[in-house]
Amino acid sequence: MISETLLTRLKETKHLVVLTGAGISAESGIPTFRDAMTGLWKNYNPEKLSSAKGFSQDPALAWGWYEWRRHKALQAKPNSGHETIAKLATKLPKMTLITQKP
Repeated sequence: MISETLLTRLKETKHLVVLTGAGISAESGIPTFRDAMTGLWKNYNPEKLSSAKGFSQDPALAWGWYEWRRHKALQAKPNSGHETIAKLATKLPKMTLITQKP
């Protein structure tokens, strides 16, 4: 439940900044990169998949991995966190969304 103080402050705000990262999309089935148990870099070598050198050594591996990630994103549906941020954006004069680089 949202506190009355928070609701009052949201109603009065002129500019809200939201800081989020990959974790917000994990609930929608999009794997994160650094999670200790299930993160992509736990199971995949980032040098082989996200560098020019890795791509040149095995383009099929890199393309396949990015295709797999694209497919995961296409299957995903917004979760309550995404929906809340989107709703806030329509209610406030200004909102800035900052996300972390993987």
